[in-house]
Amino acid sequence: MELTHFDDQGRARMVDVSEKAETARYAVASGRVEMRPETLARIKNGQIAKGDVLAVAQVAGIMAAKQTSSLIPMCHPLAITGAKLDFRLVEPQTVELKATVKVTGKTGVEMEALTAVSVAALTIYDMCKAIDKTMVIGDICLREKAGGKSGHFLREPG
Repeated sequence: MELTHFDDQGRARMVDVSEKAETARYAVASGRVEMRPETLARIKNGQIAKGDVLAVAQVAGIMAAKQTSSLIPMCHPLAITGAKLDFRLVEPQTVELKATVKVTGKTGVEMEALTAVSVAALTIYDMCKAIDKTMVIGDICLREKAGGKSGHFLREPG
């Protein structure tokens, strides 16, 4: 498979998408934050001093999706048409995150979904680190993508 982010001399480049058709595209990414059970209980009960952890993480994730091209050098700036973060509290000690990002454009939004999950997880860490420095962020991955030349991708469960 050809690496498209390198030119003939092996130098980095932004892929030219000018000839690609605009299509409806979406991507779903997920991740998790593991923490002490007491930390999850405090998030659930609104007892974190910095405020509503999941509301702030939701806004941070959406903002991050919109700024992905400023963070990842070869990403195209995209006019995102939708971005959503979902959280699931899994007793006794896990916050599961899922980001869904949509665009009608010439390139996909996988990096935007992955960035949204990553920044939302980092925000959870930031808001809770005063009471739990043992938190672990992990399992960040692309779950699904659709649209464009490469078609539909769906990660196998597990």
